[in-house]
Amino acid sequence: MQRVGNMRSVGARMTPARLALLLGGPTAVAVASWVYLSVMINDMSMMPGMSAMMMRVFSPMQFIGLFLMWAVMMAAMMLPTAAPMITAYARMQGADRARGAGWLPVFAFSGGYVLAWAGFSLAAAGLQVGLTNLAIMSPMMMRATGPLAGAILVVAGLYQFSPVKHSCLRQCRTPISFLMTQWREGRWGALLMGWRHGLFCVGCCWALMGLLFVVGVMNAACIIAITIYVLVEKIVPGAELLSKAVGVALVGMGLWTLI
Repeated sequence: MQRVGNMRSVGARMTPARLALLLGGPTAVAVASWVYLSVMINDMSMMPGMSAMMMRVFSPMQFIGLFLMWAVMMAAMMLPTAAPMITAYARMQGADRARGAGWLPVFAFSGGYVLAWAGFSLAAAGLQVGLTNLAIMSPMMMRATGPLAGAILVVAGLYQFSPVKHSCLRQCRTPISFLMTQWREGRWGALLMGWRHGLFCVGCCWALMGLLFVVGVMNAACIIAITIYVLVEKIVPGAELLSKAVGVALVGMGLWTLI
């Protein structure tokens, strides 16, 4: 309760300019990620591991490059959707800053969030390598072929109804509740909190990211659409109904693709 009181008193004194300054680090990372992602989409030759995908022979360095591509893409897509949580943390951490904690915990919180999605990126890169080597993912279009695409759509649609999905989504939709139950002091504490929030976010959205394997890993329209949809799920009242409607649509598309 004292933490909430401190947050309200300090947050009330925080000007928009001060808040923008505190969020400058995460914002810069998100913008830089979008810029680099745009460059890769416009010039596929710059994509790490492209030559390896065409030949279906991946060296360790090419795999690392592919992992970094996924990590940058996840940072670009997911950092903007975490803005409500990062903003709430910046306000709640105001009492600590007043005692000289500085701005680094806000950056550490965001870094922990990105770190969780980097774990997902490692798994996604490994899956892309495996599917490419099995010749069930087009190396040129970077999307799954045959029944696999329909299966991914069905899995993504069914997951929209999963209790795990909605449990993780509730954590993402209630920043104050999350911060009150997960609070840790200091920079390392901020990193741990951001990582835990990122794990909830991965638990909520991993199946949606699988759609990139259906439409193309570097499909700009799909990347933007998923980013907007995830943000809507997190902040719009009644988004649980939207989640189920999207689930029905995805399952229908998947069955149509399979048939």
